[in-house]
Amino acid sequence: MSRPGSSPDEKGVSQNGDPGGQCPLFTNTLNAPVSPETRLLSAFARDTQARKVDLAGREYYSEEGKPFELRLVGKIKQQLSTDPTLHPEYPSSLGLREFTRKATEVALGKHSRAIVENQVLGVQTPGFTAAVRLGAELLRCWYDLSADWCGPVYLSSPCDDSLAGIFQAAGIQEIPSAHYPTGADLSQSQWAVITRLITSRRLFPFLLLPTQALCCGDMERDAWPVQHCASLGMELLCAQSFSHCFGLYGEAVGHLLCVLKQNSVLLPVQSQADKIVRSLWARPSVGGAHVVTTVLSNSAHLVEWQGEVKHIVERCMLIRAILREKLRLLGTPGRWDHLTQQGGLFCCTGLNGEQVEFLSNRRRVYLLPGGCLNVSAINCRNLDYIAESIHLALTSSL
Repeated sequence: MSRPGSSPDEKGVSQNGDPGGQCPLFTNTLNAPVSPETRLLSAFARDTQARKVDLAGREYYSEEGKPFELRLVGKIKQQLSTDPTLHPEYPSSLGLREFTRKATEVALGKHSRAIVENQVLGVQTPGFTAAVRLGAELLRCWYDLSADWCGPVYLSSPCDDSLAGIFQAAGIQEIPSAHYPTGADLSQSQWAVITRLITSRRLFPFLLLPTQALCCGDMERDAWPVQHCASLGMELLCAQSFSHCFGLYGEAVGHLLCVLKQNSVLLPVQSQADKIVRSLWARPSVGGAHVVTTVLSNSAHLVEWQGEVKHIVERCMLIRAILREKLRLLGTPGRWDHLTQQGGLFCCTGLNGEQVEFLSNRRRVYLLPGGCLNVSAINCRNLDYIAESIHLALTSSL
């Protein structure tokens, strides 16, 4: 690649010793803003206090404080490693067909009208973030056929830059707010109100399922908002992650679901998705997708997997209940019923920026900047300390 202002025939050595008289290319590279999550990780790594607690991680942690692998997933990985029918070949750019079929079914339900009428496109992606990025790229290309669309995109609040940055990288700049994960667990009646609002304002729903199955313990039940929108005949995008619910953190498995109003545009959208995928990651990896497909395709595996997931969900709900009771006994200001009214791995505590900073600086308890924490990172060894720290954050002079 030729550098600006140079020709391929230039020879010689510059005064500073560079062969060819070439200036360093990255001399004036600007520093990109460091994300809040990256700053948290760096602060936690530098912290030498023995009692430090990381509540900002994305993985599910066991009671021992380690990222957890499901027993069934470990067994299936072992079986797949010795399966003579599996060949080391490239998958389609859109992913494993059986995986996308199963992923679509657990989002929409097997008997969804959109599936029956062939109005659905599923694309396997290398993780949840990639699914959101692909959806953003499709929106930019398809939302306004007269020109590339650039917003606005309305995202949930409180605010975190991670999700907004994905849309901005796709060229969509007008983004009012963003937060992932929210930790909010809306009821079906609340979702019905939101759906009516989306319809009345003629908005396009882009639904996110980053921790599917870890809220209610059932994949389809957690996907009720998606199924509700589809049952009303709404076009939508849905980004799914199977990394959390299968413990596949090192083999990120994502999926983008596109529900269309008419199947006549299915092939053009598929063609556009294929073009975008080839420019972003070419092909997804298949290891994790094989694991997910194996579980979802086998009734005995499915029952065993659901049992393990149910244990995870029950443990998280127990932690929420105990933490709420600890805060009540300490006389911590405010109501803490929202701890148990929410579900899943992540919890919005309601703590503000000053209180979160107090926790990290004074107590070495690290939360996400918006006050969101990973429930599974709380265990019998740190629960009392975390409750006391939250109490102090609300009662001490900051």
